[in-house]
Amino acid sequence: MTPPAAEHGNLWRDVGRDLARNPAALAGLATLLLLTLFCLLGPLLWRVDPAAMDLTQISQAPQRGLQTVVIYADAPGSAPVPDNIDTLQLLAPAHTESVPLAWPGSGAERFALYRHTLPPSGPRDLGLPLATLQPDGTASVLHYNDQLLLENRRYYYSVAALDAGNAVAHYRTLAVDVAHATPAEQLRANGLLGADERPATVALPAHPFGTDKLGRDLLARLIEGGRTSLFIGFAAPLLYVLAGALYGAIAGYRGGRTDTLMMAFADFIIALPFLLFVILLRIAFGIGPGDSGITALLVALLLLSWPNTARLVRAQVLQLRSMAYVDAARLQGASGFYIVWRHLLPNVLPSLLVTLSFAIPSAIFTEAFLSFIGLGVVPPAASWGSMCNEGLSTLLTHPHELLFPAAFISASVLAFNLVGDGLRDALDVQAREARQ
Repeated sequence: MTPPAAEHGNLWRDVGRDLARNPAALAGLATLLLLTLFCLLGPLLWRVDPAAMDLTQISQAPQRGLQTVVIYADAPGSAPVPDNIDTLQLLAPAHTESVPLAWPGSGAERFALYRHTLPPSGPRDLGLPLATLQPDGTASVLHYNDQLLLENRRYYYSVAALDAGNAVAHYRTLAVDVAHATPAEQLRANGLLGADERPATVALPAHPFGTDKLGRDLLARLIEGGRTSLFIGFAAPLLYVLAGALYGAIAGYRGGRTDTLMMAFADFIIALPFLLFVILLRIAFGIGPGDSGITALLVALLLLSWPNTARLVRAQVLQLRSMAYVDAARLQGASGFYIVWRHLLPNVLPSLLVTLSFAIPSAIFTEAFLSFIGLGVVPPAASWGSMCNEGLSTLLTHPHELLFPAAFISASVLAFNLVGDGLRDALDVQAREARQ
């Protein structure tokens, strides 16, 4: 029979007690709570536009805030190049907007300038070629101003004297620590510098998780991406698990030819290729390349993911429909839908909760995978999967752009799996009796 309210209360009280004794399940619940608070309260506490780009802070590592050198448009021009230079040297302090270099122009007919992020190991490892210069016979000193998308880090500049065959005869290397610099106009536009202020340096806002390859704040994008990923992860499973449970309950309760036809249709849905269906839905909705396909992704999950739940519920309803309380409800004139909704589904609720706890991480991972290959959420919209896709291109040089969103995906999927395992063990009556 349907368990009375007191027995239901005892069941959930026992489940709560077993979960409280399960450290892994408690850790999963705590992680889910933290992730939920991170996504819900994050925009209130961290008021940074996740789409705002700052091309002077591309791929910055996590930092509390840079001191940037202010570059004024009306500043005096570059100082004259001295004629007594005897080696490679800087003409002025180096920053990301300008690295002025000079070296003596004697000793070779041509010189090549290179830039490296590591100390050169030999003449074949001088780095990125920047320019090839030739003395004009009047100047005793050659100079070059490097302004090619620099980062605030240490660079190694090498000047190589070339022989007639363009081979490196000899070279000199200079290590240059490049400071961060920002034009004053940009600082004023961002509200970081007053109209009449002319400081030498200005403190930039902090980026606790760093920035991505377009200078966008990673913390703001992780918050925004988490809201998207968790919304898809919660909304789609809730809908398709409920739809599958109702479908399977009706099929199991009706039985006979109706059950056969309904489950044959469910088997047909299972056979449909999910990825191909997502692509077809994108075409049907007019979603072109480079557009976010959240709607197509949600619809595909709803249309193709319910059969497994339906089969699980059907198997349980086939056992429950012959129970005495179901016969009693029929004799009292209850409709089939009322019996399914009031008597059958509540008795399969524990199994549905376990199914839902595993369906949510599966949906999150599906969204991450599709966004990673460009069929889900695409920039400038953010999700953890699309952020992993963007971070892949800078993995070797700036791994934080991939590791942070990947860590959030892993934490959420692991947390839901731990909670699902805990629920499954807690709702297993035979296992509970064995433990007692």
